[in-house]
Amino acid sequence: MKPIRDAQLGAFTFFASALPHDVCGSNGLPLTPNSIKILGRFQILKTTTHPRLCQYVDISRGKHERLIVVAEHYSRNLGDFRQEQTVSPEKVLQVAYEVLEGLDFMNKHGLVHRALSPNNVLLDCKGNVKLAKFGLYHMTDHGADVDFPIGNPSYLAPEVIALGCFHPSDPSHSETPLPSGPKSDVWSLGILLFELCAGRRVLQNIEISDKLKFILTLGCMDDIVTVLAEEHGCLEIIKELPENVVELLRKCLTFLPSKRPTPAELLGDPVFDGISCHYPPFQKPVSLFSSSLRCAHLELPDDISDLCKDDDEDYLSERGIDEVYHLWCLAGGDLEKELTNKEIIQSKPPVCTLPKFVLEDGESFGQGRDRSFLLDDTTVKLPLCQLRNRLKDVAGEAYYPLLEDEQSSLPQSNSSNELSATVTLPLIIRERDTEYQLIRIILFDRLLKVRAAYVLGDIQAKYDSTDKDTPIPTDRQIEVDIPRCHQYDELLSSPQGHIKFRRVLKAWVVSHPDLVYWQGLDSLCAPFLYLNFNNEALAYACMSAFIPKYLYNFFLKDNSHVIQEYLTVFSQMIAFHDPELSNHLNEIGFIPDVNTDMVFVTHFPCCICFSTWHADVFPLHKIFHLWDTLLLGSSSFPFCIGVAILQQLRDRLLANGFNECILLFSDLPEIDIERCVRESINLFCWTPKSATYRQYAQPMKAGGDGIFGKTATYFSSDYQDMPKTDLSREPLALCDLKAEVSPRISAEDLIDLCELSLAGPTKRSKSGKPKIVAVDIRNVEDFGRGHVSGSINIPFNSVFGPDGELVQCPASGVLQNYRGRVIVIISHAVKSAALFAAHLVKVNFSRVCILDGGISKLKPTGLLTVPSPQI
Repeated sequence: MKPIRDAQLGAFTFFASALPHDVCGSNGLPLTPNSIKILGRFQILKTTTHPRLCQYVDISRGKHERLIVVAEHYSRNLGDFRQEQTVSPEKVLQVAYEVLEGLDFMNKHGLVHRALSPNNVLLDCKGNVKLAKFGLYHMTDHGADVDFPIGNPSYLAPEVIALGCFHPSDPSHSETPLPSGPKSDVWSLGILLFELCAGRRVLQNIEISDKLKFILTLGCMDDIVTVLAEEHGCLEIIKELPENVVELLRKCLTFLPSKRPTPAELLGDPVFDGISCHYPPFQKPVSLFSSSLRCAHLELPDDISDLCKDDDEDYLSERGIDEVYHLWCLAGGDLEKELTNKEIIQSKPPVCTLPKFVLEDGESFGQGRDRSFLLDDTTVKLPLCQLRNRLKDVAGEAYYPLLEDEQSSLPQSNSSNELSATVTLPLIIRERDTEYQLIRIILFDRLLKVRAAYVLGDIQAKYDSTDKDTPIPTDRQIEVDIPRCHQYDELLSSPQGHIKFRRVLKAWVVSHPDLVYWQGLDSLCAPFLYLNFNNEALAYACMSAFIPKYLYNFFLKDNSHVIQEYLTVFSQMIAFHDPELSNHLNEIGFIPDVNTDMVFVTHFPCCICFSTWHADVFPLHKIFHLWDTLLLGSSSFPFCIGVAILQQLRDRLLANGFNECILLFSDLPEIDIERCVRESINLFCWTPKSATYRQYAQPMKAGGDGIFGKTATYFSSDYQDMPKTDLSREPLALCDLKAEVSPRISAEDLIDLCELSLAGPTKRSKSGKPKIVAVDIRNVEDFGRGHVSGSINIPFNSVFGPDGELVQCPASGVLQNYRGRVIVIISHAVKSAALFAAHLVKVNFSRVCILDGGISKLKPTGLLTVPSPQI
């Protein structure tokens, strides 16, 4: 995004045409409001960046189909320039060339201006052209979604005028007129250039009907330029112009579109040979996901303060215009308030807005057509004084942040201290804190430029090569699912949103022939599409990388074994972290099992992370915050998110039975996402890596990690990606996995957690106590032949009888002193260890797990301790 520099933020407003409330579409759903349609089409305009175009920034919906558009703005326009000074022929050619550059770029992206007028040809501080409101024709579907014509009649091309005026609400018009082409803008440019040369406006002081009639009669003239000059008394001025300028005017003001050149053709005209060399070809800005170098000069001086010696330096002006607008909103900016202060928005009493109606005798009552619903071409400048005042105390160093490896011996800057202080505040405060967000935006921007200078893989070519148009059997299900997916969101509910949904989903289905579409894949796609609305290829690439990591084999035609294993591991995670809740859920039969109650499974909270058919359990803004953390963790992190959600609901779950719990998840209460993220990280840190092992998870791959790259995580690495050894956890049959309440951990995990060595265990928590305790349930003789150093011996036969019946409760003894630590049960036979662990869970011992493979896995390591013989 271009820096704001001498530009301003401007806003203009208009109304979309209203639709009848009692009419539904062919699918039986209410018609999409025209304002939603406009909002969806607007999004692509934010990516249309060129030095000759004013950058679009944002659009918002208000009441009664009102839309407010925010864009780059400049105070001077072509009309002001004409009045300020006499325009030289050289300046006329410069203006013409720069306007044609903007028009040609638009045409290459399928856009036509159609609203060229002096007010919409702005001039920056250097006098260069900036075309404004170039997207109005596109976003309104060529004028079909508004009740006013697009363009000033004085500048519209004859073929546009010949089409007449079209109103969508008029029942006499069954079809919309054909859209204008690039050549219509060339005529409008010709009128603008003629006015510059003549020093006056033309076709302005006559009635609209006479004006239109005169324009249409120009088709009978051989030399339109001469006729216009004679009509407005400026023939002598036109005759004094250089021949090349007059020839340019004649080419632009060619009556027949078939003979009129396009902007691209005019740019190559010899008339511009003398100035075209001063305009280098436009280079598209390098995006984040490209193979080009994005950071040419990012090295900072040893002393960052050298950049910030001038107290009057306007550092904010070097930030992107979209960033400045975001900060303006955080600092209290209100679009409707600014437009109301300039009387662009005027409130009226409800009685004055009643529709007009006519009685049988012809007498009429009520309000006629409200002109406020027509287009007001005024652009209101958004004042930045409030934002600048808010940021006046932010040091200049904050705009040039040092990264961790650059700080070394340099003193801590004020901006870093402020960032550290603010980060401890609640999320809702941090998100609305202007200073914090400024520092955060700049820091993240620099991190992306420095740390990710290259991103490999041509995701656009891969997406383009995928067939997204040929009908497939899945089309019907996709069409049914999309209108129900996050339709509270204006962007995703727009027709453009539906089109993009369909294309991305079909691309995924077609490019994964070994997998199938399961209902709800659209909900999984929604966050990626929303965040990359104007980059379908990136949305597709993100989803394609997300699914193998977190939902590997979930989209097989027969995925029951994958789902059952996942739900079983999740049940073990509940027992591991919250045995009391686990016991209660088991007692009431409220357990995640695809064979018992599918309604429960589809509403179970862990489904927001691993089940694709209900990723819309949370609204998008909560999903973003949750997935920001999820993407930094391993494939097992969703288990911890699910447990964290359950723990927020545990009081209500413990107090209710099966039916009440079903209703609770059918209408999920408000979840504190910030707390969920914080607690899930803590749960993850307490979970041994191998405890969440799944044999149906994604196997380790050589090379990169897809579009997300080799990301450093807050947490431990993914156990699935670790090389397998003799000490690794072995695959377990699903029936055996379901029979165990507590998870298993590998021998290598036990060695790592205990930091076993010949010197014994050294792993300790902050309190100084060991974080893990090994409970060896073999008999005393076997324990004496070799055991884990520091382990506790509680023989199985001292707790359970020969038939597995409970003899006494070990929790009343020595294990009470070890509550809160990870308890690893070690035995010869894993079956007896599982029974012992299940009993500990029954009496509410948390963090209980079983050593996979038993003591025999540790014997070859030489790490077992033999007691010294007593003398």
